[in-house]
Amino acid sequence: MTLRIGSLELASPVVLAPMAGVTNVAFRTLCRELEAERAGSTSGLYVCEMVTARALVERQPATMHMTTFAPIETPRSLQLYTVDPEYTYAAAKMIVDENLADHIDMNFGCPVPKVTRKGGGSALPYKRRLFGQIVAAAVRATEGTDIPVTVKMRVGIDDTHHTHLDAGRIAAAEGAAAVALHARTAAQRYSGQADWNEITRLKEHVTDVPVLGNGDIFAAEDAAAMMAQTGCDGVVVGRGCLGRPWLFAELSAALNGREIPTPPTLGEVTAIIRRHAELLADHHGEDKGMRELRKHVAWYLRGFPAGSDLRSSMSLVSNLTELDDLLSRLDPTVPFPKDAEGPRGRQGSPGNVALPDGWLDDPEDDSVPAGAELMHSGG
Repeated sequence: MTLRIGSLELASPVVLAPMAGVTNVAFRTLCRELEAERAGSTSGLYVCEMVTARALVERQPATMHMTTFAPIETPRSLQLYTVDPEYTYAAAKMIVDENLADHIDMNFGCPVPKVTRKGGGSALPYKRRLFGQIVAAAVRATEGTDIPVTVKMRVGIDDTHHTHLDAGRIAAAEGAAAVALHARTAAQRYSGQADWNEITRLKEHVTDVPVLGNGDIFAAEDAAAMMAQTGCDGVVVGRGCLGRPWLFAELSAALNGREIPTPPTLGEVTAIIRRHAELLADHHGEDKGMRELRKHVAWYLRGFPAGSDLRSSMSLVSNLTELDDLLSRLDPTVPFPKDAEGPRGRQGSPGNVALPDGWLDDPEDDSVPAGAELMHSGG
């Protein structure tokens, strides 16, 4: 089962969703290595952390560091957060001129209050004209290249203000090569269940470019079920891979009719944690790399018998030598536990969406929201 996005021909219709503080070069490399090792190939699309268009154009050091790609990463995929057509064009043109990536995704799905209260993320598609101008700017900057532009979004702001059907139509009309839908509203955040019926509606509404589905894919069977139920062309996986970077091998195998690899034992997970730590240390330096690893360890050990003292020590690990000692205390023969399956990451609670004053007054207003482009990368 393949997926074509513009010039990109992917052997697997599986995309890693960009996640702030997670999908850096270390995690993406690990996912690719495990897919190659456990499924025999690297075939999906692995998207970099979200970066802010203005921060990229201004070459803020932290943002430039986030755009690091490993030699094995092909194609290289970069997601932009933007609210301004001018900065969008400048950032996309910079990506083209400096060969920074092979694919540009655009974030219109972030539900975080500090993003939506400035009119960004999942708030922005409500402003239809501005949304269209932003997508058009990115497409214009990539004209004459093989770099496709895609859009990721949510169902809408809340149950009263759905935006995905208009946004999907506009994105395709402005030249986007694919659209991806997280089947929740911004008000839901990550709570409850994703409404896959909205993916079906979008697929029926947008027929000239691929439609990808996102939301509640925690196992290979979930991806197959979403594609069968909705008719979507591919799946985008976010929280389901937290502490399970081998999930992409399982998804690739399932969707291409191969046997799904056996989940790893605790000994295999230990080796994966150690490799992740090594990659993080290479990217960030050992001190920051170990601080970044701490949150991942909690996800990796979910459901395994590790003990509260060891888990607590792992949450404070500060160097590779200390990590090696702690990992040596785990029983390598323990099989992957059933308790480790299912939803991962923070579900949170639904709530009112923070928006700029008067944001809902006029969906045709194309004024750029004040201050939103001043945010640093990561959303």
